[in-house]
Amino acid sequence: MSKILIVYSSVHGQTRKVTDFIKQQLEALGDEVTCTMLEDAPELGSFDKIVIGASIRHGKHNPGVYQFISRNLALLNERPNSFFSVSLVARKAAKNTPETNPYMQAFLTKTPWQPKLLAVFGGNLNYQGYNALDRNIIRFIMWLTKGPTAADTQVEYTDWEKVTQYAKALHQL
Repeated sequence: MSKILIVYSSVHGQTRKVTDFIKQQLEALGDEVTCTMLEDAPELGSFDKIVIGASIRHGKHNPGVYQFISRNLALLNERPNSFFSVSLVARKAAKNTPETNPYMQAFLTKTPWQPKLLAVFGGNLNYQGYNALDRNIIRFIMWLTKGPTAADTQVEYTDWEKVTQYAKALHQL
């Protein structure tokens, strides 16, 4: 049994949903799991494993993720650790792995942290849940990338089996 901390940054709630699912999977395997938003993260020293999850908004991870990593880099490197990213671009088969996802690759070039385990998950597209600015930006991006643009679209692209496999890999770290 490991004591695991999952710190997450979520804008529209899908990364939080993924985090909660991972927690359930890990607890079923016997781990003790604490989930917290990035800005509420406790002292990391009392955890055996540390996981960071972050969503993409307008093509970028929350800058606070990089700040959190910088403040805790030494401790992150001392423990088994992982990073996962949630984005709509990961809905595409050619961009749904850490090696092929442009946001994950950008993340890895922007941080000195090299997580031991990486994962990328598709996000949730819900135009009705966005403010007018986000809705228009995302619809434009979807139009460019040949995704759904109907204003009433609500599609969850998260592959929950993939998330289950990731949780098992976390347990084994």
